[in-house]
Amino acid sequence: MSDNKISVFKMVSFLICGIIVLDTFVAPAVLGISSITLWVLVAVLFTIPNAFINAELGAAYPKEGGIYNWIQDSMGEGHATIAGWFYWVNVGFWMPAVFIAFTTWFSYTFAPEMGTIPSMLLTLAVCWVIVGIVRRGVDLGVAAANLAAIIKVVVLVAFGLLGVIYAIVHGPANDFGNVANWIPNFSDLSTMSFVTTIVFNLLGFELLASLVTDMKDPKKDVPKATFLGVIVIAGLYIFGTFGVLVATPADSIDPLDGFYNALMELTSICGPAQGFVFKTIMIGTLYTLIAQMISWVIGASEVLAVVDFAKHIKVLSKRHPKYGTLAGSYVVLGVLASIQIILNYLLAGDANEAFWNVLAFSIVIFIFPYIYIGPAAIILRKRDGLKGRSFVTPGGTVGLWIAGVLNFVFVALSIILLFFTGEWDPVYHLTLIIGTILTTLVGFIFHWISKSKNAQVSLSQK
Repeated sequence: MSDNKISVFKMVSFLICGIIVLDTFVAPAVLGISSITLWVLVAVLFTIPNAFINAELGAAYPKEGGIYNWIQDSMGEGHATIAGWFYWVNVGFWMPAVFIAFTTWFSYTFAPEMGTIPSMLLTLAVCWVIVGIVRRGVDLGVAAANLAAIIKVVVLVAFGLLGVIYAIVHGPANDFGNVANWIPNFSDLSTMSFVTTIVFNLLGFELLASLVTDMKDPKKDVPKATFLGVIVIAGLYIFGTFGVLVATPADSIDPLDGFYNALMELTSICGPAQGFVFKTIMIGTLYTLIAQMISWVIGASEVLAVVDFAKHIKVLSKRHPKYGTLAGSYVVLGVLASIQIILNYLLAGDANEAFWNVLAFSIVIFIFPYIYIGPAAIILRKRDGLKGRSFVTPGGTVGLWIAGVLNFVFVALSIILLFFTGEWDPVYHLTLIIGTILTTLVGFIFHWISKSKNAQVSLSQK
């Protein structure tokens, strides 16, 4: 990394790029206008408490490894290994979903006749472009993330502003004036599963931990960047969702195609310039899909690098001699993603089905480590007191407990709700169940191998 320290603005940009995900923000709109209410509720009851916890932990323990170190210090190596393993491997599971969205939207916009094999090849190419970019250094990754952050802001603001104009010209596609439409149906578990997507879309504030060595003053900068990020990110999601619901009836929104269809309808108000405006926004969106994975590949690999078992596997821990990056770890993620891309295109056949199956599984793996955040914060506060904490969760010990419990409850419910789809789907449910079990077993195997090797080292030293 260069001598220039990362500013708070760049840190917020890094968060915006990593957390805001344009490929999934439309999915909760399936619930209609009540999805806006849920965005607000999740932001207030989950994201703010989650941000409090991450700000306190990030400022008090500003070292690379972030979430892994917090769990290791509070609950031991076993829990930390599983969390670190899930945190890293989920990126390999998530990448295919993001790149399937990239190829689908590219095809709709520029190559409507693209077949399955060409689509698969394009998806694979995008995957390896990511690997090539992150291999060349964090500086390049942060620069790409900063540009993507600006574009994401522009896209979501465009959705909202076009929605306002569309409502004036044509009237909204959904009845915003009916108070009943704003009230979520909490009894319908099959539709409430989309709450998981909202939680998923608002996670990632611990990404700042991967940049602490490049910050001027982590203990002050982490809290500032965290809270600015919460306000900006939640507001953009809600404004963009408003635009989607103005243009598209809730019952016709698709988790993958919904973005494309809503944008096409919203830009219809541009008249002869529709094609230009639509393609310009879509090109920017496609770039953000590539850039957002840069943040996560870098951040997740930095976490895995400090996990004990990874230190025994050279390909996961060795840094590039020229760029200083975890090039081997990036390549492994690329291989893992490529295998899934090939399998999903050949087995699922339909891009929408492939997208949701892969995404749902990656969400389970992605969200699971966050269960530990609340307990870790509570244990570390009890052990260390307020020592070294330039930021403390409001409300003292009671406030931390409330934030920790809310974080745990939302994360646990998010995982459970993904399994309630209204009916049994063999491909979907078996992917979630078998995939989660196998991923967990692999994590335990790695932990056992690591313990065995550490024990052998201890004996040889004696």
